[in-house]
Amino acid sequence: MTISSMTGFARAEGACEGARWHWELRSVNGKGLDLRLRTPPGFDALEPKLKAIAAETLKRGNVQANLQLTRETSANVPRLNEDALKAVLEATARLRDHQIYLADSSAEGLLSLKGVMETGEVEESEEARAGLEKALMESFAEAMQKLNAARREEGAKLAAILENQVARIEELTRDAAASPAAGIEAMRDRLKRQVEELLGASPALNEERLAQEAALLATKADVREELDRLAAHVEQARELLVSKEPVGRRLDFLTQEFNREANTLCSKAADVALTRIGLELKTVIDQLREQVQNVE
Repeated sequence: MTISSMTGFARAEGACEGARWHWELRSVNGKGLDLRLRTPPGFDALEPKLKAIAAETLKRGNVQANLQLTRETSANVPRLNEDALKAVLEATARLRDHQIYLADSSAEGLLSLKGVMETGEVEESEEARAGLEKALMESFAEAMQKLNAARREEGAKLAAILENQVARIEELTRDAAASPAAGIEAMRDRLKRQVEELLGASPALNEERLAQEAALLATKADVREELDRLAAHVEQARELLVSKEPVGRRLDFLTQEFNREANTLCSKAADVALTRIGLELKTVIDQLREQVQNVE
């Protein structure tokens, strides 16, 4: 089975350029591929590239991607304010010019003066920034591959459920075909009774009108066409379940076709047994369609 679910979770970690991070990806079912990103301020420019990476891996699903990033080095690093230090030294020299003598200042004393040492954020070079962004994208791609693997693992379980439901539909279709109410003799007897009822209600019906009414009654009573189409849909469903391409949309459409035939079967059913089979068919088809909503 190559069915892939649209439900999954993945996580990837990394470190580069004095930063550590982790990606968390969660995926649920969706009509198309919708990637929603939550990144720290300053990383918005990565969004188009990250969406392109996602589109290379997934075809459908609503994916929430969160990036948590921390800097390993302190954001505030002491820095010498040379202008402030120069001003202090000049002021000391002027005091000496006025014959005001101070004890010799130590380097530690000068550096402890307010304004001589400052703190500020380390400026990130373009090269370092580019390296960080590259590493983040590679880590995101890794998380995407893990998410895809998780969705395929979930898809394997889902495929087994779908196969069982398709098999049940096939079994019920055979039961309906084997039902006495669906047989030629039963249809002939019903048609005979209905024609007699028509003649009793309208003895003046001419042969042409009677033939038309008989043909209409026969069409309404014959369920063989619906059963043939149900059997063909079962075969197509099995082909889709082993396809290597995403088949969620096609399976969804096929469940609608299954349901249409089951509805017609119920409307044509002439006895309780065939009606019960038709109703159970509808139940299984509804369960199938519910599961198909999560197929990529």
